Amino acid sequence: MTSQYAGIRSWIQTTPGVCGGEPCIRNTRHTVAGLVQWRRLGLSDDGILSQHPDLSQDDLGVAWEYYDKHVAQVDQAIRDDEDA
Repeated sequence: MTSQYAGIRSWIQTTPGVCGGEPCIRNTRHTVAGLVQWRRLGLSDDGILSQHPDLSQDDLGVAWEYYDKHVAQVDQAIRDDEDA
């Protein structure tokens, strides 16, 4: 099965000096790790979107797919954040 987000490489951006170089959602400071943390805290997609109207459902879909493909990297970023 192909992702509906396939080929949208620019949707997740890693920019040195922005959010510690962590992968962020397109031109925002919302990191994939931060979104995963919110989800782990029990926020639904609707809950996240209601608190952050600058995000879309497609943004969250890309974040969840990115996480599925980079679990170890994102989990390490979460651990690093928790240790800071």
